[in-house]
Amino acid sequence: MSATAVARKRGKPASGARAGAGAGKRRRKADSARDRGKSKGGGKMNEEISSDSESESLAPRRTEEEEQEELEETAQEKKLRLAKVYLEQLRQQEDEKAEAREFEEDQVAGRLKEDVLEQRGRLQKSVAKEIQAPAPADIRVLRGHQLSITCLVITPDDLAIFSAAKDCTIIKWSVESGRKLHVIPRAKKGAEGQSPGHSSHVLCMAISSDGKYLASGDRSKLILIWEAPSCRHLYTFTGHRDAVSGLAFRRGTHQLYSTSHDRSVKVWNVAENSYVETLFGHQDAVAALDALSRECCVTAGGRDGTVRVWKIPEESQLVFYGHQGSIDNIQLINEEHMVSGADDGSLALWGLSKKRPLALQREAHGLRGEPGLEQPFWVSSVAALLNTDLVATGSHSACVRLWRCGEGFRQLDPLCDIPLVGFINSLKFSSTGDFLVAGVGQEHRLGRWWRIKEARNSVCIIPLRRAPRPTAAGS
Repeated sequence: MSATAVARKRGKPASGARAGAGAGKRRRKADSARDRGKSKGGGKMNEEISSDSESESLAPRRTEEEEQEELEETAQEKKLRLAKVYLEQLRQQEDEKAEAREFEEDQVAGRLKEDVLEQRGRLQKSVAKEIQAPAPADIRVLRGHQLSITCLVITPDDLAIFSAAKDCTIIKWSVESGRKLHVIPRAKKGAEGQSPGHSSHVLCMAISSDGKYLASGDRSKLILIWEAPSCRHLYTFTGHRDAVSGLAFRRGTHQLYSTSHDRSVKVWNVAENSYVETLFGHQDAVAALDALSRECCVTAGGRDGTVRVWKIPEESQLVFYGHQGSIDNIQLINEEHMVSGADDGSLALWGLSKKRPLALQREAHGLRGEPGLEQPFWVSSVAALLNTDLVATGSHSACVRLWRCGEGFRQLDPLCDIPLVGFINSLKFSSTGDFLVAGVGQEHRLGRWWRIKEARNSVCIIPLRRAPRPTAAGS
C-alpha cells in the first residue's frame, strides 16, 4: 500500500495536498493584507462602498416568485396604462375638435350677424374710442400739385392714392414710399395729337371696388374713365350740361353714378361703356354724391338745402331737410346712415327712416371773425370709416377734427383735433382705418373766396394709431 493511500486512510493530507493548502492560506493572507491596506489608504472609497453595501443590506430580499409576479403585474399595468393614455388622447382630440367647431361656429355666427346688420345698414363697430391723435411729426406730406387739391381717392388695397387739383392734373402716389407712380398731365384745349387728360379743374373722382376703373369729372362737363393700375385712358362720357361735381361707383359692380351743377343724376355702365338713365329732382346745383352696395345713391343739394336718396330701380327719391346753409358734402356711414356738412358750419347725422337729422352739431369747427361779426367755419369735407362710429371733418380752421357717433347714431361727440393748415378740400379713410388722407389747398375747391398763403398744396397721410386694449388681470 502506498504512502498516499495510507495517509488518506489515517485522515492525514498528503504532501501535495499540504502544499496546495499552504498556497491557499498564503493567498488568503495576501488578500486580507491587501484589503487592510486599502482600508487604511483609501478611507473615502471605503466609506462609499460601505454606504452602498448598507443600502443594499437594508433593502428587503425578494424571492424569484415575487420578482416573477412583479414582472407579470408590470406588463398588465403597462397595457392598462397605454390604454388609458390612448383613451385620454382621443378625449383630448375630441375636445379640441369640439372647441374648434364651437369657435368656428361663433365666428361664422358673428360674421353672419355682421353681414345681416351691414345689409340692414345698422352695423356700427366701435373703433373711435381707441383712436389716438397722431403727433404732427408723424404726418407725411406729399407735394406735387401746383394748385389746390380738390379731390382724392384711395385704392381698395390701400397701396396707392389718386389726387387731383385745380392745375388739371391727376397724380398716383405710393402710400408706402410717398413717391409718384404716375402723372396724368393737363390737356390743352383744341390741341390735337396730345395724350388724354383734363383741361379744366378736376372736381371729383371715384374708383371701383375691385380697383379696376378710375373715374374723374371736371368743370368742362366731362367724365373720363381710366384703367386704374396703368392710368391708361379708356372712355370719355359726355351728357352733363354743367360741371361734374360728384362721382361714385356702386360697390361690387361697375355701375357709375354721376351728378352735376346741371341738377341731374346720371347712371352709367362703365364695363359696357354705356349710358343708362338720368334722374331729376334737385332745385339747385348738386354739390356731392355717394353710394354703397344698394342700387341707390345719396346727393347733397347745395343751395336747395336738401339731402336726397335716389332709388334707381323705382326711379323715386326721398327728400331730407336739416341744414340752413348750402350742403356741400355728404358721405354714407353704412346703408342706412350718412353724414353731411354745410357752409353754415353744421354737421348732421341722418337715418334713412327719418326726414330730419338724428344729430346736428352746429359750429362744428368753431367761429371766425371779429367780435360781434363772427361767422362759422365752413365744413368743406367729411369722411366716415365704413360701418363704424368714426367720422372726420375738414375746414380751414387749421385742423382736421375727428368725431365719435353715439349709440344708434343719435349723437356726435368730438374726439380730437389734428393740426393741418389750409383748406381741407377732401378726406378719405383707408379701408382698414389705419390712416386718413387729406387733400389740402390754399383755396377752397369750388372758388377763390379766401387764400391761406402759409398753406401748402399737398396730400397729407395721417396715421391713426389705436390705444392698446387693457389686458385682463392675471394674463
